[in-house]
Amino acid sequence: MSLAAIASAVERILLTLWVGGLWVTGLVFAPVLFGNFERLLAGDVAGRLFAAMSRVGLVCGIVLLAFAAWRAGRNVWRDWRVAVLVFMLLGGLLGEYGLAARMRELKALAVLEDAAARWAEFGRLHVWSSALYLVECLLGLLLVVFGVRTKIQDGN
Repeated sequence: MSLAAIASAVERILLTLWVGGLWVTGLVFAPVLFGNFERLLAGDVAGRLFAAMSRVGLVCGIVLLAFAAWRAGRNVWRDWRVAVLVFMLLGGLLGEYGLAARMRELKALAVLEDAAARWAEFGRLHVWSSALYLVECLLGLLLVVFGVRTKIQDGN
């Protein structure tokens, strides 16, 4: 098996793990949790699952970008798929280390204080976080449909 074939297989596995994990977490696990458990418990478990998927996505995305750069060299930024990977990575970073981090703070404070204003802000951030997650899922679907492969630098 050639190095290119191994790289291609690894890319497909990473993309499957990342995008499949996004879809399963958001469309299967979260609804099951909220449909079967008390809201705060379901939210805590779902938040942990989404955080884990964010870390998985960061690793997968960075490795996929490295493969794209290896294949395309200086032309790596001319491929729309690389832009999709970058937007997915940025979305994951913003979602986990921006929105979700602030939501965890608000939730902890609201539980301690039972503050309606904190829950309201949490709700607004949750809407933005959900929209960002949906965009990340759809961008991932684009990569699944069209692949992550860019042309190799020498045209092979």
